[in-house]
Amino acid sequence: MTQASGKAERVREEKIRCDACPVMCYIGEGKIGACDRYANHGGEIVRCDPLTVLDRTMAYGGEVRPFLGRDWHDGLSTEDLFVTAVGAGTTYPDYKPAPFLASREVDGVDFVTVVTEAIFSYCSVKVKIDTDRHLGREGAVIRHQGEAVGLMITSEYGSQMMSLGGVDHLTGGSKAEGRVTCDVLLRLLNREAVTLTVEDGAEVVVQAGKAPIVDGLREERMRVGCGSATIGMFASQWHGLVDEVVVVDDHITGVVSEHQAGKVLGWPDTGIRIKGRRSTPGRYFQVAEPGRGWGGTDIEDPLSILGPWLAKKGAREGLTLLMVSTTGEHAAYYELDAQLVPQERPMPARLKPSVALIAQNCEPALCTVMFMGGAGGSLRSGVTRNPVKLTEAVQAGRAEVTVGGAKSYVWPGGGITLMADVMQTPIGAFGMVPTPAIVAPLEFTVSKQEYEALGGHTEAVRDVIDILQSGGFYAWDSQVIFPQKRKQ
Repeated sequence: MTQASGKAERVREEKIRCDACPVMCYIGEGKIGACDRYANHGGEIVRCDPLTVLDRTMAYGGEVRPFLGRDWHDGLSTEDLFVTAVGAGTTYPDYKPAPFLASREVDGVDFVTVVTEAIFSYCSVKVKIDTDRHLGREGAVIRHQGEAVGLMITSEYGSQMMSLGGVDHLTGGSKAEGRVTCDVLLRLLNREAVTLTVEDGAEVVVQAGKAPIVDGLREERMRVGCGSATIGMFASQWHGLVDEVVVVDDHITGVVSEHQAGKVLGWPDTGIRIKGRRSTPGRYFQVAEPGRGWGGTDIEDPLSILGPWLAKKGAREGLTLLMVSTTGEHAAYYELDAQLVPQERPMPARLKPSVALIAQNCEPALCTVMFMGGAGGSLRSGVTRNPVKLTEAVQAGRAEVTVGGAKSYVWPGGGITLMADVMQTPIGAFGMVPTPAIVAPLEFTVSKQEYEALGGHTEAVRDVIDILQSGGFYAWDSQVIFPQKRKQ
């Protein structure tokens, strides 16, 4: 209390400004910034996650080891170590060198690895979902918590594809859309499960490296091939055991008696007629609408795709018919009656092994999550004083780009547009800032000679062992000091 007023004075909390991202938080003593990645400890900004190094022999999914003043690296040569950008921090905007420029010798050659946690607004997640079931039409909007976060894109062989995120969803819509989109991306990138709803389609639980769950049902396997391919693979298994086989598929439904594979085996005509658009002999398009029934169609009764049988083309009483899906999940056996109408009968023991063989040849259904981003802008200035030279070196293959130690695919053409499989990155490697944007670990590795030619920040290069022993601008043991950190 003051003597003059007799009232208690409020002491203003001293805050310091964090410059790790465009939000520029003012953080009080003992508090954490909006990103959960930086904090104020004793009047200094510290990093809340451990800097991460990979044993070179165990990279790409191998053991992840935090370091700072530890003795576990004693006896290891620098060839065994790969410094990732996980936990490195950022120097955004990168008018100054990246947080760490680590030198090491590999196979007698000096290399420099420049690491930084890059801030991406121009980024997305590409999701491959192994399923024969129809999730939604191409171009359909995908939502989470009611907000649009992406769209369905072109189907690929045995898989449905999604594109999630992107700058338009992160920053081009409402605040809620950007916040939800960023949350979805972050959780998927860190291998967490996310429930997505496709407009006029399915509800799908997606998690990297796990089987998709479609409308509450866990997928077990992806299809062995389209209906035509299945005929080609297994026609010889059915020859002499059944008179006709139809493999139901949303893309190409196959009919063995008409198919070239059947003709090679001398398969006789059966008088079968298929509804749909005939492509080449034994191959039919559009036999039904896409769906979550037989072979990715909307049908529950496979006989609905058949027209009247023709006696003059070989149909007869007692003719046997096997109908099966491309995963072997659905299968039924029929015999024609006197009116040439198929009547379902129990599956004969002689045909069960062929249906099981289809299932055995199907691969497990998984979700694949790929990080995709454009590594341009000022982050290149943290590597070199002449940013375009880094782009040129990457495109020419003289500089390797990794994401948390995971190899990336760099698209040809201008810029540094890259993709990486999150299953090859350490768990928890990605973060976010509330602009909103994704924070991704990025490493550029070049020979020392090449780095000098790029106009790199050679004065900031340090030996990897020195970094291991003494750290850098930010401290990394603050997860002990700040147990209230919200995200793990």
